[in-house]
Amino acid sequence: MAVPMLEEKTVTSPRGTAHYWVSMPAAAAGPALVFLPGLTADHRLFEGQIAHFAGRYPLLVWDAPGHGKSRPYADFTYENHARELETILDAEGLSRVVLVGQSAGGFTAQLLIARRPDLAAGLFTIGSCPCDPAYYSASDRFWLNQTEWMLRAFPDKILRRAMAHACGVTEAARQRMLNMLVPYDKKELCRLMALGFAGFVPEMRAVDISCPVWLTVGEQDKTGKVRQYNEAWSKRTGYPLHIIPGAAHNANDDRPELINNLLERFLPQL
Repeated sequence: MAVPMLEEKTVTSPRGTAHYWVSMPAAAAGPALVFLPGLTADHRLFEGQIAHFAGRYPLLVWDAPGHGKSRPYADFTYENHARELETILDAEGLSRVVLVGQSAGGFTAQLLIARRPDLAAGLFTIGSCPCDPAYYSASDRFWLNQTEWMLRAFPDKILRRAMAHACGVTEAARQRMLNMLVPYDKKELCRLMALGFAGFVPEMRAVDISCPVWLTVGEQDKTGKVRQYNEAWSKRTGYPLHIIPGAAHNANDDRPELINNLLERFLPQL
């Protein structure tokens, strides 16, 4: 299915310009769906969701600062990402949103909720993890801090292929991931990964989330300890955890129909 035309817009801060895309159909009801791609991915990651929900809900998706068209960007932090997103939502008049955060996009979602809990009607994560430092051991933090030099040790083609295979089970999802990596040379790619992983460590904080939350993770997601973190997150908080069969880290791209169906079930509860 072709992705409906979205309107491209920008917001500029002293740190850089962020590009985002919106669809605001006049007949749409309910909260806006805000799609937040993970580290190194861009707005194309959610094509399957945009096509499915177009015309029924207000939609917004972005290239996170430092990603895709939202480059260059100074002072990459998830807190700054949350600030940029808050500015965008206010500019678009979106006062009630469902944050759909894939991987690192879920970090931005949680920090936005910490800043503006009034905005969040719901949080739906895809292969993300909690921001709360209580979930991460000293060993976890040590290895997150080693990201850049470890990735630099891989030849460029092997690194990209490994990332694509970690993100997708299906050939379509793997190819999309490879396409989303094209804008970065190896140095920028490794640096971006370091900012996203090692940079997350000092930003860890407990976030009080009062809106409904559903967690999802691909059955074949072998990215670090993502599945273990989700299982612990669900156990501690009672958030429902849905395991997506036939899917890896980018579960919404491997199995868009399953993620879309779960979102369809989640939205009426808000």
